[in-house]
Amino acid sequence: MTKDGSFKKVVRHHAQDTGQRYTEALTDLKGLGARMHHEPVGEQLLAHLRARYDIDPIAATKLNVHKTYVFRIDRRDGEPWVARAFPPARPKAGVEGDAAILRFLQRQDYPAERLAVDDAVSDFGGSSVLVTRFVEGGQLPHSTEKFAMMGDLLGRLHALPQDESTNRPGGASGEDPSREGAPRQDLLAALAFLDAVDTKVPDAERERFERLRDKVRSADDGDGLPEGLLHGNLLHVPDHAILSEGAPVAINWKASGRGPRLADLAYLIWGTGSWNPRRPDHERIDAAVGAYRRHIEPTDDELDRLEALMYLRTLYLTCFGYRRAILNGSPFDEWWFIRPPDYFRSTAAATRAAFRR
Repeated sequence: MTKDGSFKKVVRHHAQDTGQRYTEALTDLKGLGARMHHEPVGEQLLAHLRARYDIDPIAATKLNVHKTYVFRIDRRDGEPWVARAFPPARPKAGVEGDAAILRFLQRQDYPAERLAVDDAVSDFGGSSVLVTRFVEGGQLPHSTEKFAMMGDLLGRLHALPQDESTNRPGGASGEDPSREGAPRQDLLAALAFLDAVDTKVPDAERERFERLRDKVRSADDGDGLPEGLLHGNLLHVPDHAILSEGAPVAINWKASGRGPRLADLAYLIWGTGSWNPRRPDHERIDAAVGAYRRHIEPTDDELDRLEALMYLRTLYLTCFGYRRAILNGSPFDEWWFIRPPDYFRSTAAATRAAFRR
């Protein structure tokens, strides 16, 4: 079979796995890179903000080497802002949804970044821009205390009352704008990452590649579990939480929305572990559990499915990195996201024991 014929077969299988038509699946795979990458010009963004908000911005500085569309905006006439000029593939409705959730969090006095202005979403060169106030601060401590802070942030968030402004599905990473929404979208995105490079996988890697894809296909997405307002990515700091005036503040709400609260907690619990060798860190687990349960007591069903949900975001990250390695022609060395399985089992067991004490 020709390489072109092999890719057509991959597209058909991708359509079957994702419930898409062939043409939709083809667009899903071929347009993947273009949907995710966006690198606006800082000077043009400054000119847009100057005209839109009648402010005097003087510098646009990228805040993240990976998120090339996120800028700190320094001003002569006020405190700095953050401007996120999202990829054009992200619908404006999604950005408006971010703003609605931030308004809700402010009403609830939840420690999150705040909108810079009431009309915080604008159109810029085919993309939507969200402006928020820059949060001054530093990294959370690299200690057990960090997990207590994160557990408290998640527990407080999941305990917030339901509100129409927060009812959009949330929890998926959404780096591919076409895969925002419930955590299942992370699994569909992970399949796209793999299927997009299927025909480039070396023969020696084929068996391991197929095992990874099968694991994604059978992963638990948390469907049917108790829901709450999710952040979607609260493990990573300082990209998603900042220590400001002695207290943590959650930022970057693109992945937020209503979904199974265990998806948030399971990702945090996965991150508690010691890395060399990979084993549970009972002090960190106890700190996260103790802080979280001040606000939320998980159900037995949630605790029973904890180990399975720990694979949800980690499979996504593994597949994201695998695609990048194949495209760069470099060895893939990020299997630690989902290995060893003993770590997942023992960490979930330790967490269940902590909650049931």
